[in-house]
Amino acid sequence: MADRQDPFAAFFDMQGEMMREMFGRFVPEAQQPGAIEQWAETAEQLRAMWLDFTEERLAKGPDPANPFDPAQWALLAQGWANAAPAPDPAAAQKLVTEGLQVWQGVAQAMLGAAPDGESAEPDLPRKDRRFADPAWQEHPAYLLLHQTYLMLADYVVHSAKSVRGVPDEQRAQLEFATRTLLEAMSPDNFLATNPVVLRRTIETGGQNLVRGMRHLIDDLRRGQLTHTDSGAFALGENIATTPGKVVYETPLYQLIQYSPSTEQVLAVPLVIFPPWINRFYILDLTPKKSFIKWAVDQGLSVFVVSWKSADASMKDVTWDDYVRAQVDAIDHVRARLDVPAVHTIGYCVAGTTLAATLAVLARRGEAEKVRSATFFTAQVDFEKAGELLNFVGDRQIEMIGKLAPEGYLDGRYLAATFNALRSRDLIWNYVVSNYLLGEDYPAFDLLHWNGDVTNLPAAWHVAYLRDLYRDNKLVVPNALVADGTPVDLTRIQTPAYIQAGREDHIAPAESVWRATRHFRGDTTFVLAGSGHIAGVVNPPAANKYQHWTGDSAAGSLEEFIEGASEHAGSWWPHWLAWLEAHDPARVPAKGKRKPGGKGDRVIEDAPGRYVKTR
Repeated sequence: MADRQDPFAAFFDMQGEMMREMFGRFVPEAQQPGAIEQWAETAEQLRAMWLDFTEERLAKGPDPANPFDPAQWALLAQGWANAAPAPDPAAAQKLVTEGLQVWQGVAQAMLGAAPDGESAEPDLPRKDRRFADPAWQEHPAYLLLHQTYLMLADYVVHSAKSVRGVPDEQRAQLEFATRTLLEAMSPDNFLATNPVVLRRTIETGGQNLVRGMRHLIDDLRRGQLTHTDSGAFALGENIATTPGKVVYETPLYQLIQYSPSTEQVLAVPLVIFPPWINRFYILDLTPKKSFIKWAVDQGLSVFVVSWKSADASMKDVTWDDYVRAQVDAIDHVRARLDVPAVHTIGYCVAGTTLAATLAVLARRGEAEKVRSATFFTAQVDFEKAGELLNFVGDRQIEMIGKLAPEGYLDGRYLAATFNALRSRDLIWNYVVSNYLLGEDYPAFDLLHWNGDVTNLPAAWHVAYLRDLYRDNKLVVPNALVADGTPVDLTRIQTPAYIQAGREDHIAPAESVWRATRHFRGDTTFVLAGSGHIAGVVNPPAANKYQHWTGDSAAGSLEEFIEGASEHAGSWWPHWLAWLEAHDPARVPAKGKRKPGGKGDRVIEDAPGRYVKTR
């Protein structure tokens, strides 16, 4: 046994040989005059940059609201289950079998030809776009490394799914934590185990690492991972440019009315409630992507609520305040245009709140104020709310208070949470490209919006996670009270258009679908291709994705899909036809239908100042 070769020692020997080979390929260049001085200069740049940053941090002291602080995430992680999954014999056998297959593929690649004389391309049991670059197969060590990682990752995740003797929610937490940890451990995330990064480092004399260090330090200062070129966009200049005026404001929100672009407009105006966990201009990015501009161009009188990012003055703001704000905005638009009712849209959390608002109005005998209600990816029943349920344990909820000493939760925490739901794409992809490869940031409007975070009132956030996500009280008649009125969703008779995204990981389609069980009025359910953002922001001119219509009274989402008809492209025209069917009347776009006209006092131009507060 003593003379049997240690497979791990053999692997590291192979990796060492690979490193020598790889660097050896560039030795002639590296030995050119000045090369040693160049590497020394690069090392000094990295050292100086990091020392300057650490001295700066020591002078300023710790930032308790910085999500990049590992201690903060360690506290959040305490709430996840730490049970060790029991091994699954079948999975273990599969691991052994596929391990042998990988070794055979490596041996085949090392020999340079297959036994039958065909191509020596190795037969790999796992494929993953993280390892798509040919460099991951050019040397057997890297081939073995990434294939072994993928097999072990599959095995560990399967074991987490198969663990017995724990509640389903704890098993889900274990699976999520396991997957998150495995994604962090991927060999492409590290300089020494990523051949693409090593190649770039040699080619640039290490300047990619200098640029990456600069990106890293900038992100550490901001306390937030950068996804895009922050200087590429400016509100009111090249994003959020649809013309309009702020016609009303409170300490909680501004109300924007957009200028008509048609001579006639629908008599019933539209009031849009975006989520206050993000900026409203997701619905008004560039003109080609803007839902707001498209709606205006279809002849709608469009009003949008722009919520204020929370600060210490909003420490006592609760869900009641947001319900009151929605009622207030509805009443203000009705009075301003002298109309009896409005159409409404609620997106995500604002859609959830809109459902409560409709229930409150119904209980008060004022349901006629709202002609119709549209819900963009909004949940009311949180039993199947997806991976966000991993963040609503008692310890996680308790942590929010500790992270919000001034009564509001820094928006960077929420951004980090959403990034963690898709860490491979939204965290580690950028670690490699930004920090290791040192690439320049792209100019991408959607990613710019995604990084433009908003702060949340801690009291509201805690109650929302506890009462809705954890305890699912919104679907229990009279279990919650909003603005002094018991909430019963079964009182809602308002016609409802319910849109879900088939790949939505924030508001899963099955969860959104459940609203059809609780509303008692006419409901129309539409399933859109893509997810939480792209499934909503999908203009017809883009000719992207698809949507499904069908029997909204089906017994389940599965039944709906089985009988649904697929339609190419955007669902927006289908929604507009639904809206017009409820009241096709049109009126001239004059008077206060044109904000800022003669005698109309307005506050400022759209997009207003609330959307710019940080």
